[in-house]
Amino acid sequence: MKLAKAWGLGMKDMQILPPPRHRAPLKKPTWIIVLVSLVCVFLVVAYIYPPQTSGACYVFSSSGCNTFTSWLPPPVREFTDDEIASHVVISSILNAPPIESKNPKIAFMFLSPGSLPFEKLWDKFFQGHEGRFSVHIHASREKPVHTSRYFVNREVRSGKVDWGKISMVDAEKRLLANALKDPDNQHFVLLSDSCVPLRDFDYVYNYLMYTNISFIDSFEDPGPHGSGRYIDHMLPEVEKKFFRKGAQWFTMKRQHAVIVMADSLYYAKFRDHCRMHDPNGIANWSVTHVDWSEGKWHPKSYGAKDSITESVHVTSDVRKEIMIMPCLWNGINRPCYLFARKFLPETLDTMIDLFSNHTMKA
Repeated sequence: MKLAKAWGLGMKDMQILPPPRHRAPLKKPTWIIVLVSLVCVFLVVAYIYPPQTSGACYVFSSSGCNTFTSWLPPPVREFTDDEIASHVVISSILNAPPIESKNPKIAFMFLSPGSLPFEKLWDKFFQGHEGRFSVHIHASREKPVHTSRYFVNREVRSGKVDWGKISMVDAEKRLLANALKDPDNQHFVLLSDSCVPLRDFDYVYNYLMYTNISFIDSFEDPGPHGSGRYIDHMLPEVEKKFFRKGAQWFTMKRQHAVIVMADSLYYAKFRDHCRMHDPNGIANWSVTHVDWSEGKWHPKSYGAKDSITESVHVTSDVRKEIMIMPCLWNGINRPCYLFARKFLPETLDTMIDLFSNHTMKA
């Protein structure tokens, strides 16, 4: 009862407040004007100095940022008729079963202006291994005078060779074509007149025959004598991102040698304007050592007192970056080199002594 009475008294004594007055809207909405002005300033600044984050690029600027577009896959280029034909031929060669040979041989192909100053050394290298190799010589200037029976009558039809021109590739293709006529030749080694063997024949034979890759030197050189030689006329077949540099002294499996002979599309591009397919089938180094570290037009020449201590690639840009790469095959370090150049004729006797001592210890 007391609670109810108290409640009643409270309600009776309460004063009813008047309703709140409604203010008239501002005649000059200053705050809206300020807000719109700030947004306009922000948009102008964003246009002049476009942001670099992907979300902001998408909202504010499509021309100033590439982040969003970089997410998208590159457009698929339509191949030319020549490219389609080339890819079909190459794919067929790579997928064809290898030619079986009861007597697999290595073709040693010598690119020389004339006589071979290290023929006596090669004679010792070949002795006792008849039937496991063949010799092919491209002499571009004069008919060689031979001191070893393994080199007699082994010249192929030769043409003029100019250093640094496509005629060097033509000479290599002549050697390959003649060596491919023998179905027992399963691996092909390109050598110069200044090349010498670093290992005995059995080591070289096993090294090359029991691998399933070709050894072709290839590295990326951003300098003027690397990517700097690329020109847009090589498009669309040869893109700059695939352009590589390397020494010409290859060793090549038979299937890759056949691809070289079958190709005309990419050969023409380099002939006119200056990985090769199956990138998993080649190593990024050559088994022929060449030292370009002196930065000259020709590699370093080795005299009687010189020795090979390491392999290097040197870029041709101003940084002259030295790249030392391990020679890996199936994840295992392998000896990098079976042959080497550029040795001077004066080293012949020294090289014969070294080779004889090495093979006797082996």
